[in-house]
Amino acid sequence: MTGKGGTGKSTVAAALALALASTGKEVLLCEVEGRQGIARMFDVEPLPYEERRIARGLPTHGVSPGAVHALHIDAESALLEYLAMYYKLGRAGKALDRFGVIDFATTIAPGVRDVLLTGKVYEAAHRNARNKNARKYDAIVLDAPPTGRITQFLNVNGELAGLAKVGPIKGQADTVMTLFRSPRTAVHLVTVLEEMPVQETVDGISELRGADLPVGAVIVNLVRPRDLGVADLEAVRSGDLDRELVTADLQAAKIDVTHELVDSLLAEASDHAERRALEDAQRRIVQSLDVPSYELPRLASGIDLGGLYELAASLKEQGLS
Repeated sequence: MTGKGGTGKSTVAAALALALASTGKEVLLCEVEGRQGIARMFDVEPLPYEERRIARGLPTHGVSPGAVHALHIDAESALLEYLAMYYKLGRAGKALDRFGVIDFATTIAPGVRDVLLTGKVYEAAHRNARNKNARKYDAIVLDAPPTGRITQFLNVNGELAGLAKVGPIKGQADTVMTLFRSPRTAVHLVTVLEEMPVQETVDGISELRGADLPVGAVIVNLVRPRDLGVADLEAVRSGDLDRELVTADLQAAKIDVTHELVDSLLAEASDHAERRALEDAQRRIVQSLDVPSYELPRLASGIDLGGLYELAASLKEQGLS
């Protein structure tokens, strides 16, 4: 899951994980940006570098809900695990961490950092008898970096071309790419109906396709209520909205009507009509992208665990699960 900052990609990733769990799947929800966003959304303690069950899916008639497990992946812990796995360093690896070598390595070579982060996701997707006592998942949802960096983040072997042409790191990058370019992966993009996020979505889809990475769907988030019908919107835009009719409706609702109140409501209606016109123009662009699109409402009460379940139910009803 990717998207321009501020579009709610982390929220949508969490909602998708819950929607998948509601179909009976065991789901792993991963984050790689170091903000502990999953912990805040699900109101749990900050996540360590280990998998924790944090929620169950929505109860569904005839289907036992699965669970959502979460994993906070950081490059330093992933590198220590990598060193222990490939070089049997064990305590020596932790000593390197104390000397700051790990931070140095992942700072000067961002491509290596991304290989480590994505490599952990790959490991979770390919567990077998060698991964003793490790949980197997039906689906993995990755709360990935924003759209502006998503192709670079996922195209790890391309980013390593000038750094490592052979060796374990290069081998791991090539292996990860077999997953990211396979039909098992879909990169979903989150946007809102504003010009800059939609344009970044258009550009992101083009870049992903240029790197042979599979584009999934566009999820339009924070959609405002459509309170006025088409005829009323046209009347507002043309200035033909019947002021007397508005006054009569207010009086029928037993509201004390003043000229100031009616003027204020008509001004609000004008702003709403203008906003709807802009949103409809951006919606047409999204619908022209030749990818499936879904919409999620702006929740008046904000996002808490109940709100996540509400969004999950909407995604499930629309078929994205």
